[in-house]
Amino acid sequence: MPWLQRAYVYTTTMKFSHSEEEREGKHVDTLTDEENGMRIVVSRLGAELVSLARVNESGGWSGFLYRDNDLSAPSQGWANHATVMGYYLHRLKDGRSLYRGREIKGGNHGFLRTKTWHFAGTSLQGSGASLQYRITPNDFSADEYPLKVSVTLTYTIDANKMVTLFEFRNEEPELDAHVSFGLHPGFAATSFDTFHLQMPRGLYRRHFSPDNYRSEQTRDIEFAGGEMPFSRMELPGSIILELLDVGRRQFSFVDPPSGRWVTLDLMGVPYVTLWSDGGAFLCIEPCWGLTDHHQQRAFEDKEGIQTIASGGVLRASFSMDPELASCD
Repeated sequence: MPWLQRAYVYTTTMKFSHSEEEREGKHVDTLTDEENGMRIVVSRLGAELVSLARVNESGGWSGFLYRDNDLSAPSQGWANHATVMGYYLHRLKDGRSLYRGREIKGGNHGFLRTKTWHFAGTSLQGSGASLQYRITPNDFSADEYPLKVSVTLTYTIDANKMVTLFEFRNEEPELDAHVSFGLHPGFAATSFDTFHLQMPRGLYRRHFSPDNYRSEQTRDIEFAGGEMPFSRMELPGSIILELLDVGRRQFSFVDPPSGRWVTLDLMGVPYVTLWSDGGAFLCIEPCWGLTDHHQQRAFEDKEGIQTIASGGVLRASFSMDPELASCD
């Protein structure tokens, strides 16, 4: 039977509510900013953000993610909302790699998406409130990842933005650890033809990835800013961009017919991947790392891999600001 628990948490100026429920066989948490009309819903399976929504003019919720808050399995097409990727990104060549000479194995986007995360509770963050999730070395096998590295993922609603924070802890007493990670959110559009992506000016490097693995081919792009300089017909093959010299790293997804507008602040993010399978969405993926080359390199030598010193902590974050514009 479905069940629901609700609790309220307060800051000095705002009121938030947190509820838990079982839905479609998944345990989900809902955090709502009651005063500003913003809500996130997170499934503990994969710590996946399954809804990012705001109250609309009629008093209902308008979601910004593809299939927002829909936990059913679609008959076709992409089945997710905002996949958490790690401890590697996208794909390992043939589902395997060598890490310090030891074989590791895994499927698309890494093992974090398949794990039921430990709920670490709600907390107050300044004027905002957070949901926090954790994976420990006891939650994965040595074949998935051989070192003692834990990760805490925090989703915070604050000042009409949602901030995603990754925090990796290397618990190894002597060894450096290597990880790559990111979030894979798909933003809902009226159709594949209606959305726009505004990109900031700067120097980008495109990494080409035929058949899902990177070739050695790259192309540097000096971009003046504005509408993305790629055909949307390239999106099913993934457009992987390195932000070489991009000062103001704000990307804006706009879907005029629905009035959805999401600004992503990617300061500190080294890579971003753009993807869609041709459905009514665009994925804008902040990435700390790159997918495998066709000529695979050792895991610790992968281009873009992040290194965590023994006993060290790696923190990385980005934010999303969802708005509902007029649909006149």
